[in-house]
Amino acid sequence: MSIKPSFFEKITGTKSVQREPRITQSQLRRPQRPPAQEPPQEKITRDVQIQEETPKKETPNLEKRKKEFLSEAEGQLVLDVYQDDGNIIVKSTLAGVKPEDIDITITNDMLSIKGAREKEENIEEDNYYYQECYWGAFSRSVILPTEVEADRIQASIKNGVLTIVLPKAEKVKTKKISVIEQ
Repeated sequence: MSIKPSFFEKITGTKSVQREPRITQSQLRRPQRPPAQEPPQEKITRDVQIQEETPKKETPNLEKRKKEFLSEAEGQLVLDVYQDDGNIIVKSTLAGVKPEDIDITITNDMLSIKGAREKEENIEEDNYYYQECYWGAFSRSVILPTEVEADRIQASIKNGVLTIVLPKAEKVKTKKISVIEQ
């Protein structure tokens, strides 16, 4: 019985000490299956050849479509949503976004925030070491956990943090209605 070398053995060139396999109770009860056959050597060789092929150069049309898709895609805004006694508060970091570039709407029980973060300078892709900041259009919609008073909503931005305060609507109290006979 031949044991395949582990990944560590392959990269270090060492060999581990082989131990006799232990027989467990479950193995004593079940009949032993024949060992799985290894795939033929030519198949392994063929797989390696496929992996070593160089990727084909994309057609200009495909590259153009990818760029168009990436330019049309919107980033998703990250939010914190929490409550206090009388309000639902939504916070989000919007560094580099001007207040006039933010659009906040509320429809029924959904709050939507849209905007755009524009680059101040044009830097070529080849000059980047890291490119992790998102630039361009972004949006986020969230379903509110309770009804709010839309005419009293306040939004402000301070130090790059957008804060939206949504006053909760007063809960409707149940009122008993008596029925009279006419």
